[in-house]
Amino acid sequence: MVKLALKGGKPVREKPFPKWPVFDEKELNALKMVLESGVWGTGQNVKQFEERFAEYQNAKYGVTVTSGTTALEISLRACGIGCGDEVITTPYTFMATATSILYVNAIPVFVDIEPDTYNIDPDKVEEAITEKTKAILPVHIGGRPANMSEIMRIAEKNNLHVIEDACQAWGSEWMGKRVGSFGDLGCFSFYSSKNMTSGEGGIIVTNDYELYVKAWSLHNCGRLPGKAWYEHYLPGTNYRMTEFQAAILLVQLERLDEHTKKRAENAEYLNSKLSKIDGLKPLKKDDRITRHAWHLYIFRYDPDAFAGVSKNDFANAIRAEGIPVSVGYSKPLYKEPYLEYFKKCPLSCPNYGKAIDYSKVQLPEVEKACYTEGLWIPQNVLLGSKEDMDDIVAAIEKIKTNIDELKHD
Repeated sequence: MVKLALKGGKPVREKPFPKWPVFDEKELNALKMVLESGVWGTGQNVKQFEERFAEYQNAKYGVTVTSGTTALEISLRACGIGCGDEVITTPYTFMATATSILYVNAIPVFVDIEPDTYNIDPDKVEEAITEKTKAILPVHIGGRPANMSEIMRIAEKNNLHVIEDACQAWGSEWMGKRVGSFGDLGCFSFYSSKNMTSGEGGIIVTNDYELYVKAWSLHNCGRLPGKAWYEHYLPGTNYRMTEFQAAILLVQLERLDEHTKKRAENAEYLNSKLSKIDGLKPLKKDDRITRHAWHLYIFRYDPDAFAGVSKNDFANAIRAEGIPVSVGYSKPLYKEPYLEYFKKCPLSCPNYGKAIDYSKVQLPEVEKACYTEGLWIPQNVLLGSKEDMDDIVAAIEKIKTNIDELKHD
């Protein structure tokens, strides 16, 4: 008689995990106030949210924008990154990290990740620097801060810009300092799945006034603060946030600390349980990470400890048991077909002076993470109870015990 739900058995769990997004009367009232005010574009809510969120991330200035993607692009432009420049980044991230570089006609240079953190490997960053390198773009994957001590050391030594992709890392801290405030600029997203959301939206934070003014101008049709409406000083466009989004985000920010604490408690509980199961490894604990946003709970899967069952088949089996586990990024960014679109420019542009061929890139750790190891649990699951976490453990233990049912003939 089969026991695994994927093969027709009874699932471990049939009730849902906590819904996302979380909202209540506060969001409804905030939206109603904006609606009745008649000021639906940029107004006081946007200004207030920019100030509050920047302060929350230990930064002086904030510029709200339409998405995390546009935050990255504007930040690169504000730093003067453009034609023929190289930007070192990670291939274990969402496509926007690379496309933002390509859209400013610069070249993404992918380096490998650390096997036990899935964040960019600072040693590989240092090895990849050339005379064309102008910036490092680290990603705080899943809310886990990258090694900003080493990244900043390398950047300062080589006179490079640092733009932090913190689109999954609201409130995360490295050695007591919040991410986004280490580099020249930090970028955050408020997309639907994010730990605080307005459906779409993003923000740039910085401690550099000149970069703030440039970012503000680029997101607002090239205008400058205090100047006339029809004076355009930079080649900006309209990447502005609405009052409706800012009103929601002001409320979302109020409950972020409470939610972050809950996610951290459940993540630590899962770490203690899953680390005891042969073939599973949570990402490495690091005391320098003084706060983790836990947008994703990422753990490593070893097929050899599960009778050779692939991570895709393993994930399918867990989902059948009622646990929403994802395989995450299925390929490194340098394997994505969209890169063909940029083959002529900027990848082989005369201003670059050489051509880059991503088909020849092979980075073992990121390929292992994508193809055989990396599994994700989304942030809303971590808002559940300890009993909910026990169901995750029970589902994995059930699969481990009955792994022969997943073996192919």
